[in-house]
Amino acid sequence: MSPITVVEGRRLSLTNLDKVLYPETGTTKGEVLHYCTTTAGPLLAHLHDRPLSFLRYPDGPDGQRFFTKNVPPGTPSWVTTCEVPHSRSGPTRQVLLQDLPALVWAANLVVELHTPQWTRQAPGIADRLVFDLDPGAPATIVECCTAAQWLHDRLAADGLDVYAKTSGSKGLHLIVPVEPTPSERTTAYARSLAVEAAAALPDLVVHKMTKALRPGKVFIDFSQNAAAKTTAVAYTLRARATPTVSAPVTWDEIAGCTEPRQLTFLFDEIEPRCARYGDLLAPLLDPDRARPLPAAASRRPGTARGEPRAGGGPAGRSHRVRPWP
Repeated sequence: MSPITVVEGRRLSLTNLDKVLYPETGTTKGEVLHYCTTTAGPLLAHLHDRPLSFLRYPDGPDGQRFFTKNVPPGTPSWVTTCEVPHSRSGPTRQVLLQDLPALVWAANLVVELHTPQWTRQAPGIADRLVFDLDPGAPATIVECCTAAQWLHDRLAADGLDVYAKTSGSKGLHLIVPVEPTPSERTTAYARSLAVEAAAALPDLVVHKMTKALRPGKVFIDFSQNAAAKTTAVAYTLRARATPTVSAPVTWDEIAGCTEPRQLTFLFDEIEPRCARYGDLLAPLLDPDRARPLPAAASRRPGTARGEPRAGGGPAGRSHRVRPWP
């Protein structure tokens, strides 16, 4: 019989707690659930009000994996869901993880957690801008750090703050808090900076997904700004060979990175990091940190950090929301 636990008044059946999910480290499902509960504070903060997509891997990263946005069968009635527009299939329902019982329920399914750049209150209107820096072998996260610093300075030239986390896989995610902006516009802006980066750092960066272009270089993926796309949320475990986490990092850590291990964090390293740094991505949760996208790119790739932005203008609050494909 599966053990029953009560989390904040909700009864949950937890299954196969002794099952080894990560053979390389011997990490069990019970340890995964423990990680989610001890990291629940910042994890839930970044999940709040964002429709969830699951990458499920119930038999570990070497077993079957499948991605779903729909509410899983058997979801308890007390787990919050929301309606999400979709231009082809019509509205669908997705899960929102708003509290600890819902998080423990999801963790028991063994999942990576992915969210869009917008909240349920405004589908398709982004409050975050994201760059996914993906290295093509033999490039590693070390090369991503060089590209990230270029983007940091370039975004600063446009008056935008940028925060960083590891992807939990091979690369880095850069996240920018922005005033509510249609996803089409954030995508176009992110693309323009990816193109600039490729022009400024031609031996390091590519902005096209073509695989033949990517060996030894960093692909700046701007497409995750599209309304229909999602990105691994901060603090989620990843379905990798070892229990790595998408972990917030400092810009000093990025500047000092000389080998991939320096920016590879396993789940048992996150609690000490949170105790030392707090939530490095907490500014993303503060609406006063959001800034408007510039009306046009400032085209000053060499600008140093801290210089004033060269562009401004409203972020398009009055734009009409359109369903996406």
